[in-house]
Amino acid sequence: MTPADRAEPFWLTVFLDYPAAEFEAGVGFWQAATGFPLSASRGDAGEFASLLPAAGDGYLKVQRLGDGPTRLHLDVHVADPWAAAEAAEAAGAGLVAESRHGSFVLRSPAGFTFCLVTHAAATVPEPASWPSGHRSRVSRLCLDVPRKSYAAEATFFERLLGGSWLRLADPETMLRPAGDGPLDVRLQPAELASEVTSHLHVVTDDLDAEVARLAGFGARPRAARTGKTIMEVPGGSALCVVALEAAGLT
Repeated sequence: MTPADRAEPFWLTVFLDYPAAEFEAGVGFWQAATGFPLSASRGDAGEFASLLPAAGDGYLKVQRLGDGPTRLHLDVHVADPWAAAEAAEAAGAGLVAESRHGSFVLRSPAGFTFCLVTHAAATVPEPASWPSGHRSRVSRLCLDVPRKSYAAEATFFERLLGGSWLRLADPETMLRPAGDGPLDVRLQPAELASEVTSHLHVVTDDLDAEVARLAGFGARPRAARTGKTIMEVPGGSALCVVALEAAGLT
């Protein structure tokens, strides 16, 4: 295996990071939304846990923050975090910390936090089936990047994650299909933003039924557009519910 192969991602995990005051509500919502139970806590202060699918490998985890706002960060799974960290820094990332477990915390050029880890995973969970008869799954991480930083950030993520990237109907919007992994990654320019923000997409075969189901767990619809509904979930973060037929276009 070449150094480039050892730095190539084989899995992606999203961390849902909540300050203590929002942790219980936020994590409770995602347990209900996914149908995944929560693992035992781990970490020096019991700050980490995983959402555990019934079949397949986990790709959603939670963290209770000491301070700071609700946010997401990305774990990029690679064979060799050292090689991947060197490549990421060469592409423009800034090193934040190296853990005693051999993982690295970095920030993208526009300030999005990600970690390089080695944890094994390979099997993508199937979409969940719900009592109404429809199905859904958390399927995409979306990064909203300030316009002034967008070109550099897009180039950086192409190098960091590799794979084949698509340009969508808006030629500035980029999508890395999940392939054999659990999550698509989408980058889009945000005209008025001053920093990178991020949110998840739930893809479903029945948009109305899924919006109603999530509203039952406390999510609030904020805007409806063709093929998707934007919601605010407990803990204050945004969520897009996307119709399956629109998932490649929204």
